[in-house]
Amino acid sequence: MAAGGRGWFLALALGVSFLKCLLIPAYYSTDFEVHRNWLAITHNLPISQWYYEATSEWTLDYPPFFAWFECALSHVAKYFDPKMLVIENLNYTSRATILFQRFSVIFTDILFIYAVRECCRCVNGKRAAKDVLEKPTFILAVLLLWNFGLLIVDHIHFQYNGFLFGLMLLSVARLCQKRYLEGALLFAVLLHFKHIYIYVAPAYGIYLLRSYCFTTNNADGSLKWRSFSVLHVTLLGLIVCLVSALSLGPFIVLLHQVISRLFPFKRGLCHAYWAPNFWALYNAVDKALTIFGLKCNFLDPTKIPKASMTGGLVQEFQHTVLPCVTPLATLICTFISILPSIFCLWFKPQGPRGFLQCLVLCALSSFMFGWHVHEKAILLAILPLSLLSVQRAKDAGIYLLLTTIGHFSLFPLLFTPPELPIKILLMLLFTVYSFSSLNSLFRRERPLLNWLETIYLIQLVPLEIFCEIIFPLTPWKRHFPFVPLLLTSVYCALGVTYAWLKLYVSVLTERISVRQKAE
Repeated sequence: MAAGGRGWFLALALGVSFLKCLLIPAYYSTDFEVHRNWLAITHNLPISQWYYEATSEWTLDYPPFFAWFECALSHVAKYFDPKMLVIENLNYTSRATILFQRFSVIFTDILFIYAVRECCRCVNGKRAAKDVLEKPTFILAVLLLWNFGLLIVDHIHFQYNGFLFGLMLLSVARLCQKRYLEGALLFAVLLHFKHIYIYVAPAYGIYLLRSYCFTTNNADGSLKWRSFSVLHVTLLGLIVCLVSALSLGPFIVLLHQVISRLFPFKRGLCHAYWAPNFWALYNAVDKALTIFGLKCNFLDPTKIPKASMTGGLVQEFQHTVLPCVTPLATLICTFISILPSIFCLWFKPQGPRGFLQCLVLCALSSFMFGWHVHEKAILLAILPLSLLSVQRAKDAGIYLLLTTIGHFSLFPLLFTPPELPIKILLMLLFTVYSFSSLNSLFRRERPLLNWLETIYLIQLVPLEIFCEIIFPLTPWKRHFPFVPLLLTSVYCALGVTYAWLKLYVSVLTERISVRQKAE
């Protein structure tokens, strides 16, 4: 590898794997039962019933490739504890079940580790450093392998994001290496593992069209329309069609049922935990206006919907003062918000870096305005932004801002007392390393954060002290248990919105050098 041997990378990979093993006894969420139930469904039932089975409330709602993945795991799980594969054994958690599911996440992370290694090879080595610890490739490896958000979401909260992000990062690496067909194949496969990645599909589509389907540019960097390759478009189309046929073909008769499971619009605008996005601010404003309206007798208390956001932690609700938001409205907002990044990728091509910028903006825009967005979706922007953070000071500053806020917004996922010191310590270590390593990497340039951004991040400390220590001791906890979550979501939403706007301004105002135009 470019950073001087493979020993340090292997040490980082083994070290984080050992840490994951130490987290096996930690708290796990309802997602643990979700995946146990999917193991049972895919192991016992014919595929015609996979997307109809509803014994548990946690029905199968991932694309077919993930269902086959669960089916494959189930044939290993039966050797650990066959009882976990009984559909009626709801909330079954034997020690063998816990060990199997935890180790299955750790084992499948091998793909993520390999993808990180490939991404490190794509980082240019312009900033030479004698110490391996200061090399961009080493810093990037740590930022990805030891990412705090991925650690707690997969190895405490429990999910399989590691190998899915591995597929995404590996596809990014292949595109950066100009192995376009491999990158397209990997991303097509990824979409049929988890459909949330459709958020960044526009970035892939436009980049492949601009860089692969059109083979050359004019001298001024503009597109040479005559260079359009019918063969390349045909190859891309074949990849998409073949992967889709392989995934959806066995389910073609019940395709409507599969789609209804994949896109459950009845779940409501917001997830049970408010993702720190535009709708968190929208809900907070509606809540504030409702309280003000009640105190000023502008609103009739008897006409306020019981399932409104004023009730706290709910999923389906109606806004009281502001207009209710529909899935179509969120789709339109998301589409409008990603358009500028798509135009920049087409009209201001900057190679792989332009693609990564567009990918991050697509992920952030969908996070900001999407329907029923999970707070964990912030990782879809944070991880690819890591690749940009080690190459330019401007991107490093945005990364530090977004990562710190995004990771802090994940704290409500781990609400049990034993996990409190774990999440604080892990985030503190990762954050300190991120700031120290990136500041050292760009020490010859201006400070990565301005004074206002620094003050904003420092205020996360008193916010956490209030939410975790002070508020539980007050009488408000009984009557307003959702206040800490509300404060966390709204405060982090302000920061995420700022980081999104700052990245957009950076991309839109960036000038293209002559060399970049030639590419």
